[in-house]
Amino acid sequence: MAGTDHTQTPVTGQGPAIILVAPQLGENIGMVARAMLNCGLTELRLVRPRDGWPSEKAEAAASGASEVIAGVQLFDTTEAAIADLQRVYATTARPRGMVKPVVTPAQAALELRAAASDGQKTGLLFGPERSGLVNDDIALADAALTVPLNPAFSSLNLAQAVLLVGHAWFMAADETEPRRLETGVGEPASKEELVNFFTRLETALDETGFLFPPEKRPNMVRNLRNLFHRITPTEAEVNTLHGIISALRGKQGQDR
Repeated sequence: MAGTDHTQTPVTGQGPAIILVAPQLGENIGMVARAMLNCGLTELRLVRPRDGWPSEKAEAAASGASEVIAGVQLFDTTEAAIADLQRVYATTARPRGMVKPVVTPAQAALELRAAASDGQKTGLLFGPERSGLVNDDIALADAALTVPLNPAFSSLNLAQAVLLVGHAWFMAADETEPRRLETGVGEPASKEELVNFFTRLETALDETGFLFPPEKRPNMVRNLRNLFHRITPTEAEVNTLHGIISALRGKQGQDR
């Protein structure tokens, strides 16, 4: 989905550092940077990138997430990359036989935000594309993070993994309405405008004999009014409905 809007205020904050251990392809690093910025994350640390750094391929694949690429920090070891952090989660797609808490992205997001609110620096470890993190890296983490997926096929590419975990972190503090009506530049019609429309519509339906027999008319009218209230028409849409009534009534309906 294309969705870059430079008129909007960037959403970034004290998110966890994303630490890629021995990433292989510059393109994958670039796509990780893009996924990070989608979720308001900007701190990217690389441990022994196979193809070296800087990387033109990474910058091209970042698709505009240049601030993430520009701020990349390089480390020789995982220990050095997490040395200044107080809480670290290691991502893994398979059991490791360790006695260690295992959390979902949603749970990790809550714990990471709680830690950050206490002033702690946090991080998320991701392993190489082919093999993932080694056990010695996971042993450095406070908990393992596993994304619930199809148990028979839970393989993710690096950017997908970062996006899923980053999105969980973002959503933990997101206040977007779960449902809303986009009306463009138009405003919802006022009740006065709706009642005026209802009056014209019901008059036209009386003329055609639709609201018959008389004892059923009140319930039919209520049903029609409820129907139009459910769709929340805009002022422009109500004007269009008036035009439809006029067109159906012919010259006799041109009373507006």
